[in-house]
Amino acid sequence: MIPATPEQERLVQQAARALARAGLVHAYGHCSLRLDHETFLVCAARPLALVGDAPGTVCRIERPLPEGVLGEVRAHQQIYARRPDVGAVCRIMPPSLMALSTQGLVPRPRHGIGAYFADLPLWNDPRLLRDDAAAAALAATLGDKSAIVMRGNGAIVAEASLQRAVTLAWFLEDAARVERDVRVMGLDPAQGLLDADEIAARQVWSGGVAERMWDYLTHD
Repeated sequence: MIPATPEQERLVQQAARALARAGLVHAYGHCSLRLDHETFLVCAARPLALVGDAPGTVCRIERPLPEGVLGEVRAHQQIYARRPDVGAVCRIMPPSLMALSTQGLVPRPRHGIGAYFADLPLWNDPRLLRDDAAAAALAATLGDKSAIVMRGNGAIVAEASLQRAVTLAWFLEDAARVERDVRVMGLDPAQGLLDADEIAARQVWSGGVAERMWDYLTHD
């Protein structure tokens, strides 16, 4: 098995620290980067704010997880196995999204950033993904979407690059904040949604969308 390069290790470490600094994870959470069609690199099994320069672990997509790798990294395996377009996965626990999820609610596309999450799937099971069958079922529920909300258990984001996955993790919590505020204000949650044309116009990566958010989250 070919080891990760120093550049790949650094990218995963940066992503881990960025997720922590943005408040999208706490003691729990993880992120990974696909290396090739057979392997991926997952961050060190520690709170992401404390990852520092700790090396990650290279895992095989079609083999049991190595010793010391967190059990829920099975979800990464199953997503990579089903989605050749996915190059990175983030497992997050953002607070606003978590609150909505306990009620079986997911953010709806109400503003530009929220447009990336039309028809968000909900995994309606708060238990940890500690077996392959559950992880496979979650990956199937994710389908071709970029994120899935897990009831009372955070979310998983999957995208083509780690920069995009981290960006969407931040976007998802911002969409949840807007959804929460609309409901707290007593407004009609059926009103104020973006239409299909508005959603399509905002679901773009041109103009440095991911690059600017990555720079924002990883500065210094």
